[in-house]
Formats: sequence, structure tokens, C-alpha cells
Amino acid sequence: MNNLHISVIVLAAAVMLASCSGNSQKSSEQAEDSTRIDVADSSGVLEQVFVDSTYQLTGVAISPEGRLFVNYPYWLDKHSYSVVEVSKDQKRVLYPDAAWNSFKKGDRGSAKFVCVQAVVADEENNLWIVDPAGIGLADVYQNSNKLVQIDLTTNKIKRIYTFPEKVAGPTTYINDIRLDRKNGFGYLTSSSNGGIVVINLKTGASRFVLHGHPSTLSDPAYHFTMNGKELNNAQGIVKINSDGIALSPDKAWLYYKPLTDNRLYRVSTDVLRDFGTTEEQIENKVEDLGKYVATDGMEMDADGNLYMGDLENSRIVKITPDKKMITLVQDKERLSWPDSYSISKDGYLYISCSQIHQMPWFNKNQNLTQYPYQVFRLKITNKL
Repeated sequence: MNNLHISVIVLAAAVMLASCSGNSQKSSEQAEDSTRIDVADSSGVLEQVFVDSTYQLTGVAISPEGRLFVNYPYWLDKHSYSVVEVSKDQKRVLYPDAAWNSFKKGDRGSAKFVCVQAVVADEENNLWIVDPAGIGLADVYQNSNKLVQIDLTTNKIKRIYTFPEKVAGPTTYINDIRLDRKNGFGYLTSSSNGGIVVINLKTGASRFVLHGHPSTLSDPAYHFTMNGKELNNAQGIVKINSDGIALSPDKAWLYYKPLTDNRLYRVSTDVLRDFGTTEEQIENKVEDLGKYVATDGMEMDADGNLYMGDLENSRIVKITPDKKMITLVQDKERLSWPDSYSISKDGYLYISCSQIHQMPWFNKNQNLTQYPYQVFRLKITNKL
């Protein structure tokens, strides 16, 4: 991502701390690992559910009632709306209203969406919107990074969560979120400086953990390859830190990984929810689960299966609880940077494709996007 302090800050941090990791990853061609077995499943059928021929989308959310939401980050100069609900006739309806989607540079960003990265629907019929407020992936705009909770029953803002500078300061790009409504906590990744933001949804208190830990930093030894070359921009090779995130069904484990390598980690949520624990205690609860694929987002179903997108090979994979990796579908044309995921009550995995690697940032200022941007769904279970 060009203008990308992600590539500068992240790469510097990753190189500086690489010697601490002891977990040097190999290239994708050498990423075999004894913890998993590749199994093919040719039953996957991608169904297109939404397209946008103008603006780049990243996040997707399907609510318990089947309402579909999509978000658009303010990355390029061409930008209009930030969050939409997709109507039954495929129309884009600004959500929750036009005012929240009216931001222009120079406006105050506290009560408007500035640069929305993710949308997530929870089981209690709320929509959660992650706004890192980093226009073009630059520094946070006017301290307006936030987490917005919307009640989908009333379509009204329920609460706006903000973060102190020591948790999500001016160079922090919060990326994705998973909610534990049972215990009242949220977990967000930071893809710029590597780490996890933990937020108490009842009190609003938050903290930043695993900052610069090897599990949240992309391994500089891994060569993340798209379009036949290692991802790079005007500043050099791009390394993107902690990004994809998922919670186990019992909320006991938080799964996460850096974007531009193939290693997967998890950490016990017991030590994350207790704000009295030390960084060392948290690090001692991190588990390295081995090598799988380089993915952007990820999602876990009620049976403990973890779904990820293999960016380098344009496929969707499922990792079973016994660590077997199953290929559900592969499509080099349609699965162009599968980005974010959401699972519906009727057993579909919703997949947004953002074509990030086709952006001008990574192609010497040439836009290689193959329009339109698309959202698909894939049947993953017949259980309701």
C-alpha cells in the first residue's frame, strides 16, 4: 500500500526484531510443515452476491438476520462512501445514514467514517465498524480512529469506542476485530506496528499487547509473491504485520497471523482479558501452530474449523481442529486477493475480494484492477 508507512515502519520493525523470532519462514514453495496435510475438496462453488465497479471494498459482514454489509477504505483519491448495506435488489444503501458517510478531508472525523477497514456482525445483532482513520494508510487523521457499534434492530449508533495514544497512537492502523460477547471483550489487530488491541466492551478500557512480538511481525525471510513477484512498492519490499484474526467457538483462544507470511499463531484469551497480566505472561501463552498459507482475513465456524484465503494461490482453505488443511475452492480469476470473511446462519462463507495487489501502489503507479470488485459466498455446511 503506497504512501505506506506500513512498508517503512513495518519493515524496519520486522528486520530489527527478526533475530528474536527463531521462526524464520521459507518461501511459499518451501512451506511444507509436518503439522498439516493438504487435502483437495472440489465441491466448492463460488456464488457472486455483490459487485462494485467503481470503489475498492475490503470488509464484508452478514448479520444473523441475513443483512449484508460492505465497507470501503479511504485509500485512493477516488473515494465516496465508507459503509453500505446491500439491498435485496443489489443497491448500495449508505449505512447507518448519509451523514456518517459524508466525510471529506478537512472535516472533523469523530462522528464520521474516515477510513473504514472492517465490518463485523455479532450474534446479538450488532454491527461493529473498525475505523483506523488512516487515509491512504498514512497517520491517524485528527485522532479519529475508533470502533463503532450499531444496533441493527434500530439502525442507531449504540456506542463509539476510542483509544488512548499508548494503545492506538498516530502510527497505528487497526485492521480487523473479533468479538467475545459472552465475556464482553473485543480483539483488534494492528497491521502497521504489529500487536493486538484488547478492549473491554463494558468499560471501554483497552490495552496494546504483543507489540513487536515475533508472532505479530511478518517474517522478513518470507517472500510473499503476487503477480509473479514479491510484493513491493516505491519504498521497497512490503511487509504487513498482524492482520487476520479469529476466535475459537468457546472464546478461549484468539487466532491471528501476520499477512505476508504463512505462519499461524494463537494465544489464550484468559491472559488477554486480565489487564493485570504482564507482557511476559501473555507471551508465554502464545502458541506457534505451524505453517499454512499467507492470508489476509480469516474466520472460524462453530465447529472449530478455521477458514483462510491463500492469497498467493487464489484459493480458500479450511484448517480442521486436527490441523489438516483442506482446499475448498481455487479460482485464479475470481479469488483476486480474498480479503475478509463472514459466516451466515444458513451455512455460507461470505468472501470479499479487494484486489489489493493490483493497486497502483504495487505496480509502478499503474492500476491493474480487473473491475468489478466482488463479494462471493461459498456453502460450507448444511447445519443451521
